[in-house]
Amino acid sequence: MKLYNSLTLKTEEFKPIHENQVNMYVCGPTVYNHAHIGNARPIVVFDTLRRVFEANGYKVKYVSNFTDVDDKIINKAIEEGVKETDIAERYIEAYNQVRESLNTEKLDATPQVTKTMNEMIAFIEKLVENGNAYVVDGEVYFSVDSVASYGELSHQHLDDLLAGGSERVEENTAKKNPLDFALWKKTDKGITWDSPWGKGRPGWHTECVVMIGEEFNHEMIDIHGGGKDLKFPHHENEVAQSEAVNHHHLANYWVHNGMLNLDGGKMSKSLGNIKWAKDVIAELGANLTRWMLLSVNYRDILNFSEETLDAARKELGRIETALKQTEVKAQLAGASLDHEIKEENWNRFMDAMNDDLNTPNAYKEIFDTVKELNQGLRVREVDWDKVAEIYQTIEKMLSVLGIFVKPVVLSEEDRDIYSKWNEAKAAKDFETADKYRAELQNRGII
Repeated sequence: MKLYNSLTLKTEEFKPIHENQVNMYVCGPTVYNHAHIGNARPIVVFDTLRRVFEANGYKVKYVSNFTDVDDKIINKAIEEGVKETDIAERYIEAYNQVRESLNTEKLDATPQVTKTMNEMIAFIEKLVENGNAYVVDGEVYFSVDSVASYGELSHQHLDDLLAGGSERVEENTAKKNPLDFALWKKTDKGITWDSPWGKGRPGWHTECVVMIGEEFNHEMIDIHGGGKDLKFPHHENEVAQSEAVNHHHLANYWVHNGMLNLDGGKMSKSLGNIKWAKDVIAELGANLTRWMLLSVNYRDILNFSEETLDAARKELGRIETALKQTEVKAQLAGASLDHEIKEENWNRFMDAMNDDLNTPNAYKEIFDTVKELNQGLRVREVDWDKVAEIYQTIEKMLSVLGIFVKPVVLSEEDRDIYSKWNEAKAAKDFETADKYRAELQNRGII
């Protein structure tokens, strides 16, 4: 298994810290609104990465958090006249529904900021004690100058960050360095917690470091994932805190998925062009949504457009049609589709998936295998062992992508209509044949 490591800027052979075990953490959402289709991309990418590891025989512990306290959550709660917990719980439930509706495997843990508060305060205290953080009027800031390696993940030097910092660095005269970031914020707005520095709440960049430590026994983990937009400053600041307390950069492999554009441009609330994931999934279904989201390499920008969707529909349609046709013909012939897979096809598919999730090449192998399946069905005397072998191979490939095609089960009435359709075609009674064909399509048989 090879993965592109954002820390080293290289595609590297994956070597787990613990034999046959993968510990993976992916940054989750701030739960103040519904997930949009761009938020669904890391859900699908990292669920697929997990499935690839499992197909290779690894046991995976996959953790993803919920940031359930934030200015946006507080502002929405004030706007609606409800508690912050009401907002957070509403959108945690909505986010979980999106995950489940995308055929994802169950996460091993979903820690929440509000349930890890004591540990966060203790972690910040340690940073202050170590001299990596300082207190100013009830607020605590991390000193980026205290970590010599700051900038190693984003591959930027402090001088460069300061020179180009006007867009990224907030103005705050309390800071010793404009790049220093808040670990504890003093506030009387919204939900707060008591701390050695006064009432307030933690800074975003501290939350994930602490939750990773709690979930993985404060050890270094194998993979830290998330969108490319989190690489700086969020992930960079996680690394800095881990270096300060744990003396390591938190994860061996930093994996970042590319962004999703809408019709060639960014989605924006100001433009009113947000597409909510729940609506897209309701329209397209889990299989087509996943197929589309995995259709380009996970590190590249994905353009969500009608052209992209049309291409995905046609591609997945070819595969589903071949599988359904196989199931129908097998049932009519009284043949079994139970069989071992075709190893050479499977190995080529996995070679592609093991090459930094090269889904375009993996898709090509699926199409080549579907072509074999169709050829196997077109001969006068079908070799059902060969067909079943290829059929099972395609199903197994799709399962790694989290795609599951509902099998066709023929009723007696279905069989009768199918038989009459073939009779009408043989008699060149195309008008009648078209009627039977339409009926079979309505039943989802062809």
